[in-house]
Amino acid sequence: MIHYTPLSEHDIYEDDPKSYEKQRIVSVNGKSMKVYDNDDGTVQLVQLLSTDPQDYLDQNFIPGNTFSVTDVEM
Repeated sequence: MIHYTPLSEHDIYEDDPKSYEKQRIVSVNGKSMKVYDNDDGTVQLVQLLSTDPQDYLDQNFIPGNTFSVTDVEM
């Protein structure tokens, strides 16, 4: 895959590949999202994965929000 961009590869991809090991795709309240597993047992929203524009207006699904593991559906 070719990616044309004026940004350097370090601005697009993280330097440490191990940081990707803590990311996963889950469902919270029926919405799919990519989350990052925190050390305290919570997950932090990295990216909302939805085709519904209304989902992006919901204040509960702003990137950076944290969720309890009990809210997460696999």
